[in-house]
Formats: sequence, C-alpha cells, structure tokens
Amino acid sequence: MSSLPQILFLLVLGGAGYLLYRRVSYLRQTMMLGKPASRTDNPKERWKSMALVAFGQKKMFKRLGPALLHLVIYISFVVINLEVLEFMIDGLAGTHRIFAPVLAGFYTTAMNIFEILALGVLVSCLFFLVRRNITKVPRLSSAELKGWPKLDANLILWIEILLMLAILTMNATDQLLAYRGVEKYIPLGGLWISGSLQWLFDGMSNASLLFWERFAWWFHIIGILGFAVYVTYSKHLHIFLAFPNTWYANLEPKGKMPNMDVVTREVQLMLGLQTAPSANETAPAEVGRFGAKDINDLSWVNLMNAFSCTECGRCTAECPANITGKKLSPRKIMMDTRDRAEEVSQNIKAGKKGLDDGKSLLGNYISQEEINACTSCNACVEACPINIDPLSIILEMRRYTAMEESGSPAQWNAMFQNVETSFAPWKFAPSDRFNWASEINKEAK
Repeated sequence: MSSLPQILFLLVLGGAGYLLYRRVSYLRQTMMLGKPASRTDNPKERWKSMALVAFGQKKMFKRLGPALLHLVIYISFVVINLEVLEFMIDGLAGTHRIFAPVLAGFYTTAMNIFEILALGVLVSCLFFLVRRNITKVPRLSSAELKGWPKLDANLILWIEILLMLAILTMNATDQLLAYRGVEKYIPLGGLWISGSLQWLFDGMSNASLLFWERFAWWFHIIGILGFAVYVTYSKHLHIFLAFPNTWYANLEPKGKMPNMDVVTREVQLMLGLQTAPSANETAPAEVGRFGAKDINDLSWVNLMNAFSCTECGRCTAECPANITGKKLSPRKIMMDTRDRAEEVSQNIKAGKKGLDDGKSLLGNYISQEEINACTSCNACVEACPINIDPLSIILEMRRYTAMEESGSPAQWNAMFQNVETSFAPWKFAPSDRFNWASEINKEAK
C-alpha cells in the first residue's frame, strides 16, 4: 500500500469514531432524562443473568428454529470481527494479511472457519428476509412495524448479506492474484467457499482482479464501520445494549409491584406503624408526581429498556390482551417510549422547550385504552429475550392516571374506594367478612 490509502483509512476510521462517539453520548444523555434508579444489588446474580441471557441467548431458544439461525449470526458477528482486527492493522500499517506468515497453516484454517460462518450468515439472513416479507409471520407484520421499522429490519439483513459477499469476493480475487504470483498476495492453500467462486473472476486481467479485491476490502471495512454507526440509530442497537440491559434488569420476583416510598410512609404514619421524623431527622423528599405521564417520570432503566428493544414482537405475541383483540401491544409501548425520548432529546438539543412542547408520552403516544387493557400478568416480561420490562412502564402510567387524574374506569374507582374503606374489593364491612363461614358452620351442625 502507498501512503495515500493509509491516509484515507485513517480519515475513514477517525470519521466513524467521531460519529460513533457523538451518537453514544447523545443516547446516554437521552436515557439520563429518566429518574435515578439503583440497580447494583446482588452483582453475582446480575453477572449470571447477563451471561445466560445476553451472551448465552437462553430465552431465544423458546423458538428453536429462529434461535439457531440467530445464533449463527451472533457467533459469526463475534468470530468474523476477529478478522476485522487484521483489516485495521493492514489499513494502518499498509500491510496485506499481516497474520498469515505468523499463523502459517492455522491461518488458512481460520479463514475457512470465517467463510463457513459467512455462508451461515447469508443463509440465515435470506431465511429472515423470507419470514418478514413473503411468509409474513404475524408478529413481524403488525401495524406498529409499518414504515421505518420494517425498512430498518430489512436494511440490516441486506447489509449483512452484502458484507458477507464482500468477504467471499475479496478472498476469491485475493487467491487468484496469489496464484498468478502478484506481489504481496499470499497463497493460502485452498479456501473452500471462496475457492468455489473463483470461476466468476478467472477470466479477468490482473488489473481487474486488483480492482475487485481492493473494492471488496474497502467495501467491507467501510461497511463494518458504517454498520457500527448505523446500529445506534436502529433497533439493532440491542447488539450492544443487550448486555447492560440484562445486567440492570429487575431481580425482584415477577408480579411484585414496587410501592412508592412517600405513600407507604404516609399510610404507616396514619396506622401508627411509623413515627414522624424528629426535628434532627431529615424528612424524606416529597414526590413531584405520582406515577408517570412523560419520560422524565420514568427511570433511566425504563428508557434504556426502550432503546434496547429488538422489536421482535415476542412480548406482543404472548400478551393475552393483544391475543384477544385488545389495542395493547407491549412492543408498541417500548417503541413509543423510545420515540418520545428521542423527540424530547432532539427538542433540548435544538434549544426548544424539551418536555414543555404540549405533548406527553401518556395521551399523545400511548392511550388510556392501551394501558387499561393490561392484565399485569408479566407474560411480556417473561417472553423478552433480553429482559425488557414493558409492564413497569404501564403500571407507572396507570398509577399516574389513578392518583393524579382520577381517570381510571368507574368500576376500578369503585374497587379502589372499597379497598380503602373496607380493606377488600367488595362493599361490605370488614366485620362481616367471615359471615359466609358462619353460615357454613350452621349448615354443618
């Protein structure tokens, strides 16, 4: 390589690094619009969860076929990117296949493994394209996936196909040049997959082969760097966020609803279970709002969940409300939360009003009908392959509706009142609660 390609490589690498840094900083700032949340308890269990769910893809295997194909792409993403290290060194140092002389025969073995994985990615991506666009699996063709979400999913699959074809094209032309004795090109002793493609280029001149080899090399490295930037704008951000998302997931038993400390303290004071803070003690901070109306009322973990969403629809497919025709879709809840967070963050970035734009998450993005349809069964939480928790967002919005706006359905409000006055959902005195047992005892006698 001459110095010009090295300079171009540095410019491409530096540009991608700069764009990636800016986007990651922006995403972090957007997630931090949420309230603080402490999720550092039980680190041993958290590391275990991340290892099994994010690294091991444990929850993906509830559907074996797609899981195996996804695993092929996942392993290939990790393993083939080891070759990108060689690309980087070659690009910076002006060398060509710098590891080949060092690794000798093992280098050819490694290249064959990479190529087999590349072929596996090609097959898997074609299968997923068919599922999305021809057979149209119901959870992959819902209303919330129209427009950009559908295009985004297809774009990623085509990008991965093109990147794998670039690797095979590069290797095929590279080896033809090596067999012809062109300087710097090293014979590797037989590559199975790309070797079977060499007939496509066999009649070309050395100049044409050099063009296609260099074109494929540059296409792959620019594609990898561009892909790294693009995924930060895509649902495929879960490639990176799945790991922190599983680490910070809620470890409490499913079905346990968190109480508000301020409300709990007030109830305990009324029941005499807690004394008021003395003059020397600091009273707990008062809450500004009960529940959540907008993204700043949610925690930063909720917002990270939203940006981690893979849009796979497993949550919606398992949701009993959605299955019975209700409007609720847990996937849409996460997508709406992410879209609203992006909107607010963009407003702040542009120097506008931010949250004070006349909109809110509840009302403008998510309707009362949606949150009221939720049965709180946790099926969506259980189904998510990376431990996203749509239910916590739904419950917070319900809490706001009930406590701030008294906007719950009339039947719910009647039940709430009965619980408050009679300590039961039914409207009768607590002293009469066991009358049914007395009647049974009388009959027994």
